[in-house]
Formats: sequence, C-alpha cells, structure tokens
Amino acid sequence: MALNVYLNKKVSVLTIDGRTVVGTLYSCDGSMNLVLTHTIERVIQPHEAAEPSAEAQIGVYIVRGDSVCVVGKVDEEVDGGIDWTKVRGEEIGGTRHI
Repeated sequence: MALNVYLNKKVSVLTIDGRTVVGTLYSCDGSMNLVLTHTIERVIQPHEAAEPSAEAQIGVYIVRGDSVCVVGKVDEEVDGGIDWTKVRGEEIGGTRHI
C-alpha cells in the first residue's frame, strides 16, 4: 500500500465531510482505514466568525477508509511555524458517494 511510506510520520487527513485531522500515522490497511496517534482536529473558522480557529486534541483516532478523501505528509518545520488560531478560510464542502 502506498501509505506505508508515511508510517510513523505526521500526516494530514481530509475527510469526505470536510474535517481536517493531523496526527502520526500508526497503521493503515488496504481499505484505507487509518489509525493516527497524537491526533488533533483543526477547526478553521470563516473570515467573518468572531471566534478564532482552533485545534482540538483527540489522541488516538481511527479514520474509516470510506471517509478518507486525501492523506498527505506534513512538513513539520512549516507546520510548526503557523499560528493556526489566526488561519481563516471557507468551509470545504462535503463529498458524497453516488
């Protein structure tokens, strides 16, 4: 499986419902089921929102393969230099199976 090269590395996962979770890829299988450790969910607020964007600590997290849209390796140096509370953006629309 192509994701095996990301094992024990920090990855970002975008789910089909538009959520973004970031964590260390602990395990994966042929159905794209993922187990992440040290996981956080990034909740990015729109520009007009009064509250800041946030990161919610999750810990160990399992993502079902049919919920995975995109998986990418995180450049930890770049990621560490971003103040995620100040990042703003519009909601990513959900995806549906047809």
